[in-house]
Amino acid sequence: SSDVLEAIENVIQDVLKSLAQKKAPVLTLAKRSDWRNVEFKDSVGLQMTPRYTTKQIRSDCPRSAPTFALMLKILSMIYKMVQSNTYATKRDIYYSDTQLFGSQSVVDNIINDISCMLKIPRRSLHILSTTKGFVAGNLIYTEEDGTKVNCTCSATAVTVPSNVQGIKNLISHAKFMLIVEKDATFQRLLDDDFCNKLSPCIMITGRGVPDLNTRLLVRKLWDSFKIPIFTLMDADPHGVEIMCIYKYGSVSMSFEAHHLTVPSVKWLGLLPSDLERLNIRKDALIPFSKQDQTKLASIQKRPYIACQPMWKKELEIMAASKLKAEIQVLTSLSSDYLSRVYLPNKLQFGGWI
Repeated sequence: SSDVLEAIENVIQDVLKSLAQKKAPVLTLAKRSDWRNVEFKDSVGLQMTPRYTTKQIRSDCPRSAPTFALMLKILSMIYKMVQSNTYATKRDIYYSDTQLFGSQSVVDNIINDISCMLKIPRRSLHILSTTKGFVAGNLIYTEEDGTKVNCTCSATAVTVPSNVQGIKNLISHAKFMLIVEKDATFQRLLDDDFCNKLSPCIMITGRGVPDLNTRLLVRKLWDSFKIPIFTLMDADPHGVEIMCIYKYGSVSMSFEAHHLTVPSVKWLGLLPSDLERLNIRKDALIPFSKQDQTKLASIQKRPYIACQPMWKKELEIMAASKLKAEIQVLTSLSSDYLSRVYLPNKLQFGGWI
């Protein structure tokens, strides 16, 4: 915590120095969402380059002055929380003055910019994000406050903890981990008792694009158990994008790649080639929208696709057919096809890439 306080004090001293010299204070930030500031490394995923381009948040420019003020406001809130060893969620910060902040996304962006500027992970800033992910299966752990959590598969899942760094005493006999894109599929697999039927496993869902805590938990479980991690996504560009976030990270959070990515993640399904192999009826598939085409084209150009020839092939099948499918399409074969046939066969015969 003394590192965090010192980092914030340095920023404020620079502001005071500028004022003493009768200059307008400026905050310098990395351009987090710029692909040119990101490099791809096989063992890490997308990480920020050491020499990145920056932007300035000036206090004397009408366009950036409000952002400058909000950054100082949030820095002062972080400083107080670290000093008093208290925590707040991003929502708490927004609701402390909704008029001032204007929207939750403004707060989220500033917090990520501050984390990147100070080179300190968000958790160390005492800011927790609200969790939306679920975990179930063969896993027991203790939360920071001493609460014991048992995720052993039952009809209900456990919410991903909001302070993943604080969990300890992780115990599991799971043979693999399954990341499921959507909540509906996750719940269906829970109902079918999938975690216990085949062999003990851990299931996780970020319920769409994963939040930070879900990604941190996947990484923590990988560091703890080093078991295979498979993803179950829709066969569409959006599903591929989500899988890439778990595996390689995202551009805007590339400054934290080392804590968030798991490059060993495997694509289990739903593969575009599966649709043909299983003779899925054409009328059960969904035609591409313009947005799908744009997203797929952008994914195909990404640096990590070049080192994944099998993925490249699957994306080419998708691009050629201009058709997508949700995992639910498997129910057209039989209601429990996913848990009874599809997943057991894939896991037994190595049907992942």
